[in-house]
Amino acid sequence: MLHQNISRVIRWYKGRTTFECRKINPNFEWQFRFYDHIIRNSFAYHNIVKYVVENPEKWGKEK
Repeated sequence: MLHQNISRVIRWYKGRTTFECRKINPNFEWQFRFYDHIIRNSFAYHNIVKYVVENPEKWGKEK
């Protein structure tokens, strides 16, 4: 039940954000290959923080 409520809030937020952003930039789109992820514990949180911190270093290094 909680999952459905969270999903509903995220869906509303993304829909409303898209609507408002397209007033400013009609070409607004969400990032390609982006997905929502619910952080369920501190282990997952720390892995995500590590990814966010280290990911910019990898930009331009991929084929």
